[in-house]
Amino acid sequence: MEDKKYKILVAEDDKDIVSVIKLYLENAEYEVITANDGQTALTRIENEKPDLAICDIMMPKLSGYDVIKSVRESDNNIPIIILSAKNQDSDKILGLDMGADDYMTKPFNPLEIVAHVRACLRRFYKLGGSESVSSSLLKAGDIVLDIEKVLVTKNGEDIPLTPTEFKILTLLMKNPGRVFTKVQIYEYVNGEYYESDENSLMVHMSKLRDKIEDDNKNPKYIKTVRGLGYKMERDLT
Repeated sequence: MEDKKYKILVAEDDKDIVSVIKLYLENAEYEVITANDGQTALTRIENEKPDLAICDIMMPKLSGYDVIKSVRESDNNIPIIILSAKNQDSDKILGLDMGADDYMTKPFNPLEIVAHVRACLRRFYKLGGSESVSSSLLKAGDIVLDIEKVLVTKNGEDIPLTPTEFKILTLLMKNPGRVFTKVQIYEYVNGEYYESDENSLMVHMSKLRDKIEDDNKNPKYIKTVRGLGYKMERDLT
């Protein structure tokens, strides 16, 4: 188990679902706080600083989408997992596009939720704090990524990334010139890959390029290798 006892926020208006998720997460040795509506969820994220949030979409007062939007606009990069009865690709893409890191649909297996929480925490906080100082800075052209501070800048200007975007960029910048398949990237970020996850990865990659590239249609940094995957351009001098 992790050395730190992570705090998880479960934002969901169905008390039965909250009880089940809380039970399984506490059995996995996580501290759990809850919110029954979107406004309370925002307040608890701000005041209690959870390490990860599980967020339903259809909630009173504020929807899960509103919660995610507000959190990301405040430059909070807490990992967020959407848990929703909405299972259409368009709903999933919208949630990821707004800054969520993972999307799970109801009905769900509680053990799968625990696995996704564990993977999200491991990927995000391991990247954020386990690197040595000497290797904490990665550079590619005008982009500088600070692993220790979980910060990305371009020409000295901060680039706000979601946790998933940060992980993808870290993987590519650590291995300039190496081609990673979609499966390899998704497994690095979330631990497991299913065919239905391809659209999610495409959304993350598109949003990442929007933020770091001068021209998304003619990318300088992240290149698509047709039929294979993606790579960070090696020669950016």
